[in-house]
Amino acid sequence: MQIFQSTKLWIIFQECMASEKTTIRTDFGEIVEATAPVIISASRSTDIPAFYAKWFFNRLAKGYCAWYNPFNQQKMYISFKNCKVIVFWTKNPKPILPYLHILDEMRIHYYFQVTLNDYVNEGFEPNIASVEERVETFRQLSQMIGKERVIWRFDPLIITSSISPRELLKRIWNVGNKLKGYTDKLVFSFIDVKAYRKVQNNLVKETMFFTKEDVENAEANHAQRIEIVEGLQKIRFIWEEQGWNVEMATCAEDIDLESYGIEHNRCIDGELMKRIFSDDKELVYYLHTLKWPERDMFGELPPIPQKTKNVKDSGQRKVCGCMVSKDIGMYNTCRHFCVYCYANTSKECVIRNAEKHNDESESIIG
Repeated sequence: MQIFQSTKLWIIFQECMASEKTTIRTDFGEIVEATAPVIISASRSTDIPAFYAKWFFNRLAKGYCAWYNPFNQQKMYISFKNCKVIVFWTKNPKPILPYLHILDEMRIHYYFQVTLNDYVNEGFEPNIASVEERVETFRQLSQMIGKERVIWRFDPLIITSSISPRELLKRIWNVGNKLKGYTDKLVFSFIDVKAYRKVQNNLVKETMFFTKEDVENAEANHAQRIEIVEGLQKIRFIWEEQGWNVEMATCAEDIDLESYGIEHNRCIDGELMKRIFSDDKELVYYLHTLKWPERDMFGELPPIPQKTKNVKDSGQRKVCGCMVSKDIGMYNTCRHFCVYCYANTSKECVIRNAEKHNDESESIIG
């Protein structure tokens, strides 16, 4: 996960995400312009399935939600009129499970990015369930919607005085053995401390493992990264021999690991959508072209073009492979309180925003 490096990039992002414009009537009777994206990201910025499932489905029923630009707090309306795919990001999908049938009934496709780490001993994720409970929820979700629609993330990888590369590999191995057969993919990334001052501050303030002088050591150095990658390669070979052909990929990492069989991931993944939602021919056409197909006089769809349009989200970093989507989450609203989170400034800020939340409001922060 990552944020935008400048206001200029954010403006580019807004332009790319704009897609079709439409008009909506708000809860207050106003007629306003709204963006109507095809793909919704819910969300890189907060855990909507864990904390805002009721709010999300209330807004889906209303047909729109409001979102605030984190740089200038400008209000933007997002219509669900054209929404065909939702990508959920979560550490706890359990609260949203009873609502998923609504998406099925609305014929809205979806898949999940589920982060399932093991930093229990370190307390890096203080407001999440035990590993055992999270594994059980992961399995339940996988059985409900299919393993190809549930992607496992062990993210980020953090080094401390007690967590060596070997220890990280041990934890990935242990969690993975519990998820065997319930997912087809593992995504990981290395913590990015140097780029985010608030991550540095929270690691120092909220843990006993780092000081201002050594907090950057949470990032694996080159030798440590190679040790981890070589270990992951061995783990994957063992799992393959056991019949679990799990794909491994990095998220927003510039290091090339293809020689280890590890690819660059696309979290908002057009190729995955084409495969798992292949029965929806109109969506497949859109994923190739970013345009909806026009049926001929006999109601037939045009052939899918041989050449695929560049659908990369140019608002993300160069190493990010995600395709165009619109994220509806808001910073400083995730109550997992993970100490490594780039999206929260502080626990106090999140608590203040939680007090403002209303499941009936237009936006996450009421």
